[in-house]
This record gives sequence, C-alpha cells and structure tokens, in this order.
Amino acid sequence: MCLFAFMCFLLLLSSFYLIMANSNSSSSMQQPLCHDSESSALLQFKQSFLINEYASGDPSAYPKVATWKSHREEGEGSDCCSWDGVECDRETGHVIGLHLASSYLYGSINSSSTLFNLVHLRRLDLSDNHFNYSEIPSAVGQLSRLRSLNLSMSRFFGQIPMELLALSKLVFIDLSGNIDPSGNLLLKLHKPDLRNLVQNLTHLKLLYLSLVDISSTIPYELANLSSLTSLGLRECGLYGEFPMNIFRLPSLQVLSVRYNPYLIGYLPEFENANPLKVLFLAHTRFSGELPTSIGRLGSLTALDIHFCNFTGLVPSSLGHLPQLSYLDLSYNFFSGQIPSSLANLTILTHLSLSSNDFIVWTLPWLGQQTKLIFLGLLGVNLTGEIPSSLTNMSQLSTLNLGENQLSGQIPSWLMNLTQLTQLDLEENQLEGSIPSSLFELINLQYLYLHSNYLNGTVRFHLLSKLKNLTQLELSNNRLSLLSYNSTNATFPKLNHLGLNECNLTEFPDFLRNQHELEWLSLAGNNIHGTIPRWMWNISRETLIALDLSGNFLTGFDQHPVVLPWFRLRRLYLDFNILQGPLPIPPPSTFEYSVTRNKLTGKIPPLLCNMTSLISLYLSSNNLSGRIPQCMANFSKSLIALQLGNNNFDGPIPETCTVPNNLRVIDLSENQFQGQIPRSLANCVMLEHLVLGNNQIDDVFPLWLGALPHLHVLILRSNKFHGAIKSWHTNFRFPSLRIIDLSNNELIGDLPYEYFQNWDAMKLTGGDTLRYMQANTRFEMPGYIMPANFMYSMTMTNKGMQRLYEKVPDSFTAIDFSGNNFEGSIPTSIGSLKGLHLLNLGDNNLSGHIPSSLGNLTQLESLDLSKNKLSGEIPSQLTWMTFLEFFNVSDNNLTGPIPQGKQFSTFSNTSFEGNPGLCGTPLSRACGSSEASPPTPSSLEQGSTSEFDWKFVLMGYGSGLVIGVSIGYYLMSWKHEWFVGTFGKQQRKWIRTERMGLRS
Repeated sequence: MCLFAFMCFLLLLSSFYLIMANSNSSSSMQQPLCHDSESSALLQFKQSFLINEYASGDPSAYPKVATWKSHREEGEGSDCCSWDGVECDRETGHVIGLHLASSYLYGSINSSSTLFNLVHLRRLDLSDNHFNYSEIPSAVGQLSRLRSLNLSMSRFFGQIPMELLALSKLVFIDLSGNIDPSGNLLLKLHKPDLRNLVQNLTHLKLLYLSLVDISSTIPYELANLSSLTSLGLRECGLYGEFPMNIFRLPSLQVLSVRYNPYLIGYLPEFENANPLKVLFLAHTRFSGELPTSIGRLGSLTALDIHFCNFTGLVPSSLGHLPQLSYLDLSYNFFSGQIPSSLANLTILTHLSLSSNDFIVWTLPWLGQQTKLIFLGLLGVNLTGEIPSSLTNMSQLSTLNLGENQLSGQIPSWLMNLTQLTQLDLEENQLEGSIPSSLFELINLQYLYLHSNYLNGTVRFHLLSKLKNLTQLELSNNRLSLLSYNSTNATFPKLNHLGLNECNLTEFPDFLRNQHELEWLSLAGNNIHGTIPRWMWNISRETLIALDLSGNFLTGFDQHPVVLPWFRLRRLYLDFNILQGPLPIPPPSTFEYSVTRNKLTGKIPPLLCNMTSLISLYLSSNNLSGRIPQCMANFSKSLIALQLGNNNFDGPIPETCTVPNNLRVIDLSENQFQGQIPRSLANCVMLEHLVLGNNQIDDVFPLWLGALPHLHVLILRSNKFHGAIKSWHTNFRFPSLRIIDLSNNELIGDLPYEYFQNWDAMKLTGGDTLRYMQANTRFEMPGYIMPANFMYSMTMTNKGMQRLYEKVPDSFTAIDFSGNNFEGSIPTSIGSLKGLHLLNLGDNNLSGHIPSSLGNLTQLESLDLSKNKLSGEIPSQLTWMTFLEFFNVSDNNLTGPIPQGKQFSTFSNTSFEGNPGLCGTPLSRACGSSEASPPTPSSLEQGSTSEFDWKFVLMGYGSGLVIGVSIGYYLMSWKHEWFVGTFGKQQRKWIRTERMGLRS
C-alpha cells in the first residue's frame, strides 16, 4: 500500500516537472523584448516631431506615438514591440513594421533621422502626416529589406530620390497625394523618371503615384510588371499614347489614369479571364468606341470615363456586369439609344450618362436601380414630365435632370426623396410655381431651378427651412422674390446664389449676413441707383465671381480704390449706367467686363497690377487718354482685349512683347493714331483683330499675313494709304475669312494674287451653325469655369452698318469699298466659293464684271456700285441663288438686266445710275429709246427700312447666315446678352461635385 502511494507520488512529481518544463519551454518561445538600440531610435524619432491635430486629415486619426515610453519611465510600455504602430519580428525582436498613418506628426525629416537606423524594417507607413515640405530623405535607400512604403498625403516635396530605386524588394509603394493647400503638386519624378522606377522595382504589386508630377509618357516597360494588381497614376501630367498591353496584365485589378488631359489611348478587346475591377480614365483623351467585349469584365465594380472622347453606341453588354456599382459615361460623344440592358445593373449606386448625344425621349427602365445614390442625366434629351418612377430611389442623394426638355410642373412627390442633397432641374421647360413641399427636403445642399418657365412668388422665409442649403439657383424664370427682414428666421449660409432676372428692384437685405458666398449673380434685374456701401463687406474672403450686369446701377455709394474681394476671379458690371472712374478689381481677377456704361477718365495705373487677366472688356464707355504701356504685362495670360467705342488716343501700345495667348484685340471706334505696332506679329495665337474707325496712318500691314490663325481683320475707316504690295509666301493670311479695308485711302489694282491664295475663303460652311469664339477655362475649388469669348464686329452690309454681336464661323466677307482702287475686277475672286459678302463699291474700278463671280454660289450680298464698270451684267450671276442684296448702281453698265431667280427680287435702286441698262425692274424696256416714269410700287420697293425683316427671309432659299446674324441687332438689346442667345460670352459654370472630381 505504501509502495503504491509512493509510486503515485512519483507520478505526480513527474507530471509536475513535465508541466514546469513545458512552461519554461513556452516561456522561452514568447516574443523577445525589442532591442534597446531600436527602442532608442524610435524614441528619438518621436521626439523630432510635434503632435499637431491639424497635421492629419483622417477623422479617425490619433497620436499613436503618445504612448511610447522609455525604460526609465515606470509602468508598462517600455517594450517597443508593444507600442502602438510598432511591429516586431516574433523570433528576433527586431522592428520590422512602423505603422504611423494619421498620427498627427508634424515636423521636418532628413537623412540623419534615427528612423533609418531601423534597418530591419519591411513595412513603413507614414501617410497622412505633415512633414513640412521635406524632401524624401535619400537615406531611405538604407532600408534594403523594405517591401511596403507609404508616404502618401504627407506634404513631402521635391524630386523622388534615386536611392529609392535601390529598394528592389518593394512590392507596395504609395507616394500619392502630396499636394499643398492650393492643390499644387509637391513631388516630382523626373530624374529618376517613371521608366527608371519601373525598370528597377520589378516585383511591384501596387504602385500609387497619383498627384506626383511625372510629366512624361507611360513607359511600355510597365506592361512587364506581371505581378501588378493596382496602378494609380491620377493627375501626373502624363501624355502620349497609353500602352495597350497594360490592359492585358494578368493580375491587374485597379487602373486609374484620370485627369491626365493629354494622355491618349483606346480600349482593347477584353478576354474572359481579365480580372479588372476598377477602371478610371476620366479627363483623358481616350477615344474610339467601347468594345462589346467590355461585357466580359465580370469582376468590374467601377467604370469612370467621363470627359473623354468616346464615340459610337453604348454596348448593351455593359448591362451584363453584375458587380458594377459605379458607372460614369458623362461628357463624351456617345450616340443612339441608351441600352435598356442597364436596367440589369441593380446594385448601381452611381450612374451618370450626362452630356452625350443620345437619342432619348423616355427611360422606361428608370427606377429599377433602387440603390442609386447618384443619378446624372443632364443633357440626354429627356422629354415629358419628370418620371414618377424616381420615387423608387429612396436612397437618392443627387438627382441631376438639367438641360433636357422636361415639361409640366415640379411634382410634389419629390419631397419623398428625403435623402436628397442635390436637386438639379435647370434648363428645362418646367412651369408653374415652385411647390412648397420642396422646402421640406431638409437635407438639400444644392438646388438648381434656373432657366425654366417657373412663375409665382418665392418667399425667402421658406428657404430658412433648408438649414443645409449652400447653393441656390433661381435665375432666368418668371419668378418674383419676396424678401424678408425677419431676425427670427435664420437664412442658410450660402456659397452660391443666382437670382438673375428675378424682378429684383434692390439688393436683397439678407445678403448683409452672407459671409461665405463664392458666387453671386444678380444680373438682368431692375436694381436702380448706387451699389450700397455694405456690399463691400459681404464675403470679403470668399467671393470669386460677381455678376451685376444688366441693371440700372449708376455708381458706388462709397467708391473703393480697389474692390475688396481678394479672391475674386470673375467680375461683370456691363450693361448698366455706371458713371465716374473705372472700378478696379483686385489683382486676382481673371475676367473683367464693364462694357456699355458711362465711365469716364483714364485707365488708372492700378489696372496694371491685374497680371492674371484672361479677358478685359471696357468697350462702349467714355474712357479717354492713352493706353498705359504697362498693360503689355497682360500679354502672358490675356486672351481677349476689348477697348472699342471709347475716346482713347495716341499710339497703339506695343503688344505681345513676351510669349502670349492673345486671340482677340478690339480697339475700334477710338482716336488711335500712328502706325500699327510691328510687335503684333508676335501675337501668334491672334484670331480676331479689329482696329476700325480710328486715325491710324499706315500702309497695308502685309506682315500680319504671317499670323497663322488670323480669321478676322477689320481696318475700316482709318488713313491706310498706298498700294497693297505683291503677295508673299511668308505672308499668306492662311486662315483669313473676313477682311474689311473700307473707307481708307488705298490705291492701285485689287490684289488678285491674294484672292488666289486666300484658301480659307474657298471653304463652304457646314450644316451646323457655330460662332467664332475663344474658349478656355480656369478652375477654382468647387468649380470649373469655362470662359467662352464670342467675337463681335461691325461691318457694312446691304448699305447699312451692322453690329455682329456673334459672328458665324462659316461667315466669309471682303469689303474693299470706299477706297481708290482701280483697274479691273480680278477673275480670281470667283475662286473664293465660301464668300457670303463682297463689297467693292465706291472705287475707280473699270472693265467688265467677270462672269466668274457666278461661281460664288454662297454669296448673299454683292455691292459693285459707284465704280466705272462697263459692259453687260453677266447672266451667270443668276447662279447665285442665295443672293439677297445686289447693287451695281452708278456705273456705265449696258444691256438687259438678267431675269429670273434672285434677280426678280431686286428693286430698281440696285441698277439706277446706269443709263444703258434696260429691263425689269427698270421702267426702260429693252429696245425702247425712252424711259417711262417709275411706278409707285417701284418707288416703294426702293425704300428699304433699316428695320425691315425682308432682309432675312427674301429670295429663293436665301441663306440666313447674314440675315439672322444682323436681324437680332435690329431689336431691343437691353437684355439680349443675358438670355444666352446674343451675348458676347456664354456665362456658365460646371460644378465639380457634379462630375465626381472629389474621387
């Protein structure tokens, strides 16, 4: 018994030792403490930075290094392997990972940092901190074991170091998003460049370089990275052709090259096994058609190709991608029907088809995408009423149905879309009043109802319900606004407000408390008197666009030296009755227009500080004096300069003395003297030069013929003299379509060689009516502002001086009238088959009318009056079936007047002063020696009123290019500029939120 008890004791003792041994063994296998040298290096690294909560943007950010403690400090935390963000090797205790993303770190870093003593690091993440515009230290090359490197969004600056290319084990690298607060790119990859990086880091799986200045083509070697799964090259300044083989990388799942506007490319035929999940090509020049094989991308979840150049039909196979949740095809050139197969995409959360050339009337399948958060159908030709099927989309946050032909009233059921933050119904045909239920959408941030036929009264107190509203557009309806001054209701803080043509008679009082406005437009109202003093205090730090055009403003309650909005980019004060000196915008201004006012005095020198100007419109005022020479500083940025119809004098200042973008110069109807400055030859982008009605004393500026893009040259009513020199191959005027040299003192023969070589005048216009304009755009946070400057000019047409507020780009004209040209009319004019207007009247031309003029089948106005022409009127002129004005009066023509077609519409005034002519409409019959007195009807026919719309519609199929262009000028012009039909400029904006630029 005792032996048994003893044996049991030994067994228990053996078990105890076994347990203890296992315990000791297990203890010996626990993760060792980190090395003192690495702990010290980490603490020194921590001490080199400040903790600043503004250094990180992630809402979940927190200071990870705050818990790091040294061995001397009591309590837990002395083992660096337990520190927040530190990863150690379980066997060696070496620090192999440092994960300090969004840790509030602020300060500079260089190669002496103790960070680079951690030579065992495999993973390093310092993203979303603020390294105070330090360069990436070259010592990063010492971390030879590094496999993952993330320095994104951390304010690093300068060239990416060559030493980084030595990290041959890297499989993940993210250097994206290093930009300053203004959006300027901080990092660049030039030397080394992208090709060097790809050739050295051959094991990469993820490569993110978005918002790094690369400024190169995409190297074909990228297609050799067979392990690559994600490629992010957004907004890198890439150009050239995208290598097609990158699409065929066997593991590629994410591809983003958005916002590289000079990158061209095409989509390939996709294979079934393609693993692509995300494809972002927006804002590039990718073109061609979407291949039907895109339906093979069964894993695709997001496709964004907005603002590209894709054409053709949208393939129905796109509706066979079951994983697709994000689809943006907007701002392309797709045509045909929108495929009904898109109804199958039931997990879509984002769908935008805006601004294409679709043939759409209704979308019966709309409403089946019940998970949609964003729906963009701007400008897709929708008709009928707002589809009631939208009520199924209860999660909808953004609804954009603008620029369609929707009619009827705004439905009250929209209030059921309670998640709406943006509602855009602009530029439709909606009518009736704005339903009060719309003001129950308390989450609304953007409300755009402008350019419809809405009527009734809007009571501003209703807007106080929309506490989150930041952008409101009610312009161009038939609304009246009932302002309120109640202090009990809180009006929402707006950043965009458009109240054009809303029958306002004064500045709304609620504006006094609007301090966050970026865009304010009150154009086309009935606001009288001075601009109140309190206006200078609203939104001083935020306002970027102000439009007060088309009112009855007389001046300023208190005239500031410089307008106070230091961020202002766009200022329109035109079509008022402003008096006094020229208002001076801040130097930040890009566009300034104050035309058609009553401003007086000289251009103040302060205007010369506006070196960022894109357009300057001061025309139709009473400004005087000389143009300051310092305005030549504008040349670098200026596109359009209009100073016409003032009282400026002296010489035309030197222009284009530095590289420039000038396309429009209009100095007409002033008192400029001297010669045209030869520096204009440096304006290589110039398209429109108007110097008419001045006192310029010069010979014909043959040297302007070297300008490759010059379309319009108006030198009318000056003192140009001498003969036009012989044509020269270096001065060809290759793009010239309109030339007016009338009422000068030019002599000699007509320049027949010019007529032979003015090739642009030989082209006939297309079917689509477009207008000559200069297009550009500039971007501001939240907006892309297109700037489309319509060309304007004055020409004599049908015996009257006409103002063309818009010039059709197919319009072609020659006016050499009122000079002393002699000799015959060159037959070479007959080769200019695109001509619409030809005026050679009031010269000393002799000889016969050339029959070759009959080849000018597009001609609408022909004036050969007051010359010494002889012989008969060629019967070939009856071939000109668009001719609606014809004048050969006061010559020595003889014989019968051709009959039929257009000639049956001309009055006797077209032929009077030619005793040898006979036949209708003259009273002198051919073969008769006496003329009978003119009939009352013929006298009445000869009296042509300046306001007679017969000019537009007369004749056999008369062309309307000239008729329509001049007809509108005969109407009242008070607000013609504003409604967007006759204005000098299309004033429009594109909100970047609409286009998804945030992602």
